[in-house]
Amino acid sequence: MALVDICDVLVVGGGMAGVSIGCELAADRRVLVADMEHTLAYHTTGRSAAMFLETYGSAAIRALTAASRAYLESPPDGEQLLSPLAMLYVARPGSAPAIAELHRQVSALTPDATLLDGDEAVAVQPLLRPGRIELALLEPAAMAIDVHAMHQAFIRTLRARGGSIAVDASVAAAAWSDGRWTVTMTDGRPVSAGVVVNAAGAWADQVAGRFGATPVGLRPLRRSAFMVDAPPGVTGPMIDDIDEAFYVKPDAGRLLCSPSEETPQEPGDAKPDELAIARAIEVINEVTTLDVRSIRTPWAGLRSFVADRNPVVGYDPAVENFFWFAGQGGYGIQTAPALSRTGAALLRGDPPPADALARGLAIADLSPGRAIRPTTH
Repeated sequence: MALVDICDVLVVGGGMAGVSIGCELAADRRVLVADMEHTLAYHTTGRSAAMFLETYGSAAIRALTAASRAYLESPPDGEQLLSPLAMLYVARPGSAPAIAELHRQVSALTPDATLLDGDEAVAVQPLLRPGRIELALLEPAAMAIDVHAMHQAFIRTLRARGGSIAVDASVAAAAWSDGRWTVTMTDGRPVSAGVVVNAAGAWADQVAGRFGATPVGLRPLRRSAFMVDAPPGVTGPMIDDIDEAFYVKPDAGRLLCSPSEETPQEPGDAKPDELAIARAIEVINEVTTLDVRSIRTPWAGLRSFVADRNPVVGYDPAVENFFWFAGQGGYGIQTAPALSRTGAALLRGDPPPADALARGLAIADLSPGRAIRPTTH
């Protein structure tokens, strides 16, 4: 008979979401993080070109991002996770109102965010082609995040606190009995857990079904990326089109570019979209002086959202001791420190982190109940 793994919390998913909340919970719980792949962070986390942007996303996302800065600037083991890289949102002719609205939304929480006219934008980022930018917004304190180092930092702390990690470990079946979950993994190994945390990324709705929970309507969206050679001496800021036609990010002497597309697909191993990349190159060549003719190393990842694009964090309203930690979309890296503290507090029944609340986080904006849509017959 297979030996039963016994834990207080089983976290399904070993990307940034899973290891971050697992790390927080391991401070006072026996935690097992189980990932379906042979290598952790194989899908979304491992393919992220993350930035720390306090101007990005909804009010809830911006609050969580701001509350994550302290950890990212001074992680527990002292490893450097951030490097300076300003962000420049640009508006092509006709799109200036979107930049102005973004500035209105973010100026209270990010007072150094500055509006620039077209000439000022070119002066800040000489890659831009003169006359092609109507208005821009500069976030000077933005940072590039070392995603791999951050993921590893959470893993080290998780293990130091006694947490365990299992790979090649998918959920095959689950049953609730006598106040605990018995979860059967695809290799036949049973796991007994008091609480299950669903941090399965693009697969979170599928995992929920195995526990009898109603899906929250996650939509995995493919985004492609590619590298191009950079002219000598190119530095920041990163360029992000306000209409999401492209972005260009200086990265280790090259330029990491993306069409910023969001193409729905089933959970799986995402492949780059050649047509989307070709369209992005056309716009990049129109807006910048790069004159891209060839690319290097295309890839793609999945970003999973529910309808309002806020994360889904909290106990399922109908399934006992099943806890959602999903729907983090394109914000999961930069919000991980504060969101994992928030999730761990809600799981324990503790008050949410005061620093996140002080920056405007409303816990109702994360509630699974807001996203679940009962099945109709």
